[in-house]
Amino acid sequence: MSMTDPIADFLTRIRNAIHAAHETVDIPASKQKGELARILTEQGYIQSWSVAPAPEGGAGEVIRIQLKYDNNRRSAISGLKRVSRPGQRTYVDAKHIPKVLGGMGTAIVSTSNGVMTGHEARAAGVGGEVLAQVW
Repeated sequence: MSMTDPIADFLTRIRNAIHAAHETVDIPASKQKGELARILTEQGYIQSWSVAPAPEGGAGEVIRIQLKYDNNRRSAISGLKRVSRPGQRTYVDAKHIPKVLGGMGTAIVSTSNGVMTGHEARAAGVGGEVLAQVW
């Protein structure tokens, strides 16, 4: 299976893991996905993440994400949405970075200064590609 949109795959795997109430989810590793995981951790959407060798028979490495739930087993993530897609890229300048749920959620933007939250990008005055929104 060829992967045309690894980021959409990353978000979908997290979404599916949450629906199934899994504690952890493994996702094929890449630098960019590591950056996404870092932001999700910093913003408190996931517990933690680490890079591990792929399980038996797999090639490369996986990013292992420790999902985060409250005492009622409700996930810290209520929604994940891919914004920019390979077929339709979404670029914004610093002034037009979308606010997610009126600032309650997080936009993840890939800028020339690396992957950062919409808030950080706005503060730094840089625009870029809006990869995803999380809330």
